[in-house]
Amino acid sequence: MANQERISDEMSLRIIDAAERLARAEGAHKVTVRKVLQELQITNRVFYNRFHNIGEVLDIVYENTALKIRESITAQFDPEGDFFQQVLEIVVRTLVMSYETKMQFSQYVFESDSVSQDNYAWWKAEIQKLMEFAKSRGYIRDVDTDIMSYAIWCFIRGFNADALGRQLPVEEAARSFQYSFNILLDGLRS
Repeated sequence: MANQERISDEMSLRIIDAAERLARAEGAHKVTVRKVLQELQITNRVFYNRFHNIGEVLDIVYENTALKIRESITAQFDPEGDFFQQVLEIVVRTLVMSYETKMQFSQYVFESDSVSQDNYAWWKAEIQKLMEFAKSRGYIRDVDTDIMSYAIWCFIRGFNADALGRQLPVEEAARSFQYSFNILLDGLRS
């Protein structure tokens, strides 16, 4: 059965949805195959014909969540608007969205973030695009966008991880993040 092809169908989507609901309600670390089976009233065979384990399902939930956050961010930049205000709004909105999601997924998401080269590469490329745009318009000084995009990625992830780990209310985390990130942006101004 190890080489047998897995089934991908409506039931697969129902399993993913159930795992996401359970993760949001109880935290990803408490999601088990047994709980998904009970939630959907299905058998082990139905689950294991589609997935190897619950980690595989949670990886899909995480990837779907990351894609939703990405989509909501990329659609909201106006090249003619106030660059610094928009960047600040984008990163705060990202923080709030990911913070609310990661509250349920906590350690699982941070571990997935850390090993997901695709997620890192996507965010770093998006940050670099914004920085190159800002350089071309003379908004920021001449900086190495590769190094700075990595530093910004680390700042955002580190801030988010600490605020989640200490269970700060989202409003307090967003306010502190906005204040700190604004100072970082001021340092980049030309």
